[in-house]
Amino acid sequence: MKRRIRIALLSSLLAIGLAGCRTDIVYSAFEDIDMAGWDKDSVCRFSYPIEDTAATYQILLYVRQTEVYPYQNMWLFVGHDGRQDTIEFFLANDRGEWLGNGKNGLIEMPVLYEEAWHYPAAGEHTITLQQGMREEALRGVVSVGVEVRKL
Repeated sequence: MKRRIRIALLSSLLAIGLAGCRTDIVYSAFEDIDMAGWDKDSVCRFSYPIEDTAATYQILLYVRQTEVYPYQNMWLFVGHDGRQDTIEFFLANDRGEWLGNGKNGLIEMPVLYEEAWHYPAAGEHTITLQQGMREEALRGVVSVGVEVRKL
C-alpha cells in the first residue's frame, strides 16, 4: 500500500514538474536555401502574429547545413521588428566535429536568439535572416528557420 502511494506521489510530482517546464510553440517555419549557395544579398523573411504581450517568449534561430559547409562558425545579420543585430555562432568545435544534431549528412543547429523576450505590441512581427560570411554564395546551407516559444 505504501509503495502505491509513493508511486502515485512521484508520478504526480513528475507531472507537475513537466507541466512547469512546458513551452508552447507559437511559430515555427523554415525557408529553403538555393542549392547553389546562400546568396549574400538573399534575405529570408519570417512573419508571425503575436497576441499575448504579457507573456515571455524565447526565440530560436535554426541553421541546417551539410558537411560541405566550409567553416567552423557562421555570422548572421538578424532583423527583428526594426532592430538589427549581427550574431556569430559555432557550428563545429576546434576538432572540426559538428555541434548540432544530425543524420544522413544533414546537421541542424539551434541558436538561442532571445531568451526572455517581451513583445511591446500585439500584431504581426517579422524576423529577417541574412548570411554575413562575405561569400557571394555560401555553400552547404540547406535551410534556415525561426521558432518562437511562449514560456
